[in-house]
Amino acid sequence: MAANGVENTKQMSALIVDDDTIIQKIHKVIMTKLGFKTQVVENGKKAVDLHTSGCSFDVILMDMEMPVMNGLEATKELRAIGVEAMIVGVTARSSETEKQAFMEAGLNECIAKPLNMEKAKSLVKKLNKEDN
Repeated sequence: MAANGVENTKQMSALIVDDDTIIQKIHKVIMTKLGFKTQVVENGKKAVDLHTSGCSFDVILMDMEMPVMNGLEATKELRAIGVEAMIVGVTARSSETEKQAFMEAGLNECIAKPLNMEKAKSLVKKLNKEDN
């Protein structure tokens, strides 16, 4: 077992999609501590563009509200182009209706902002189960 308490057999990658620079830093630190190689973009269009240019990630942390292209639109686009990565909505929104719409866009999971170590470890465990 790895030092961080989560079994991680290969270097996994995470794409952090959020327009808030503080949230970007928090999520990057947490995912890096869990052994992920991270990349950060500030809107959904950049996330879609990365994938259409050939990049892929094990997990995508997707904010709901962003300029240019929001998380719902980006998630739908990513699923439409065949992205099978775990997409986790990370939102400050608490309305069940908004969360439901976000889930229906193609999320695997939706959690409240900000991500913390406990929530991140839970995601990694789910990700590892999907790999097996």
